[in-house]
Amino acid sequence: MIDLQKIQKELWENKVSKGFNTEDVTLEFCFTFGELGEAFQAYRKKLPDLGEELADVMLYLLSIAKMVNVDLEKETINKLEKNKKREYQKINGVNMRTKDA
Repeated sequence: MIDLQKIQKELWENKVSKGFNTEDVTLEFCFTFGELGEAFQAYRKKLPDLGEELADVMLYLLSIAKMVNVDLEKETINKLEKNKKREYQKINGVNMRTKDA
């Protein structure tokens, strides 16, 4: 299993040592949005760097989580468990949630 906290620590140390943003959460969300756009373009154009672009998105998410003191690993595990308990049904061709966790 991947250790998100270890990756988060390494990426944070890299940001600090290289003088990248570590304080402006809004800016970090904007950068994340930009990276997601780059990932979409790589997917749409079938470019070979799709994986790298997706990794950029993940790194920015981990950075935001650090900035706002959220344990993203714990929250991801909790969300997966919550999603497993939800029930869905196709209604008029659309997958609709019929029971929440």
